[in-house]
Amino acid sequence: MGPDADRPHTYSNLIENHAMKRISLTQYLVEQQRDRGQIPPPLRLLIETVARACKHIAISVNKGALGEVLGSADTENVQGEVQKKLDVIANEVLIEANVWGGHLAAMASEEMDSIHVVPDRYPQGEYLLLFDPLDGSSNIDVNVSIGTIFSVLRKVTNTRGVSEEDFLQPGKQQAAAGYCVYGPQSTLVLTVGDGVAMFTLDRETGSWVLTQRDVSIPADTREFAINMSNQRHWAAPVQRYIGECLAGKEGPRGKDFNMRWVASMVADVHRILTRGGVFLYPWDKREPDKPGKLRLMYEANPMAFIVEQAGGMATNGRQRILDILPTKLHERVSVVLGSKNEVQRATDYHLAAAAEASEATSA
Repeated sequence: MGPDADRPHTYSNLIENHAMKRISLTQYLVEQQRDRGQIPPPLRLLIETVARACKHIAISVNKGALGEVLGSADTENVQGEVQKKLDVIANEVLIEANVWGGHLAAMASEEMDSIHVVPDRYPQGEYLLLFDPLDGSSNIDVNVSIGTIFSVLRKVTNTRGVSEEDFLQPGKQQAAAGYCVYGPQSTLVLTVGDGVAMFTLDRETGSWVLTQRDVSIPADTREFAINMSNQRHWAAPVQRYIGECLAGKEGPRGKDFNMRWVASMVADVHRILTRGGVFLYPWDKREPDKPGKLRLMYEANPMAFIVEQAGGMATNGRQRILDILPTKLHERVSVVLGSKNEVQRATDYHLAAAAEASEATSA
């Protein structure tokens, strides 16, 4: 018998024990379904299908120039933005993966003008899927983190038909939401209304493995994310909030702040979930008739759901994002989300400014 025979933890044993403790996305969802009664089977299968689609997108992203997926597609989306090749590829992957499974009634994408109803030749389910197939696509060609955002709603009516009006539900009615960030690792972040969990793609096995449960955003932070090049266009409450952050220890906040800006909402929100922070994408006076830049149903709602489930806060500067009743599919919104106390402060500044304006008008 060798000298290592009595050792309780050999290298091979450590590897074996580590593998035994790994929990896959499927196992996690089954636990949510069986032990907590959190999700019905069709929703579990839908989430698994979206996760498989994200895995395929991750592979395409990682191939980069080798897969001839970089550069523009010479087309525009419904917002008039030039599409990248990967925008189009990711959109097609998500549609093709989900259209035939029997879990969906229809889908809506940031890249499409109208909804995509499940064809009659396939069984129709009770859920509606919304997604931004590739968020932060301006970063694709420069090899910076990008991602996919998705939101799941229940179809309110039991009729066979489905229309755009079925999608116009406040974010608080989401059944599930998540995103996948394609960076140094591919990470899937998910909530079904019972906290937030993170999964990392194991490229050797091709499976999503649970790497963190009960993600929590600290209530306080010294880090903010905003596009400072637009500062001259912001409204006064945003100017005030960011100005106080920039003033540092000598200013009214009495502490120094760091600034981060990736220009990819998925990457910025992922950093906030990991270590705290506040993300702002406010209204600006260049487009005064638009309430903001980000899309309520494809970006703001799912991210707000995730952030709130992690103990954070998300508003449009005046009200909770998840309470907003959308009036159209591609509605835009201002966004302030992240560490609760900072979001509350920025929101209070907006509300105070609105109250002052109202008093001045009525005087």
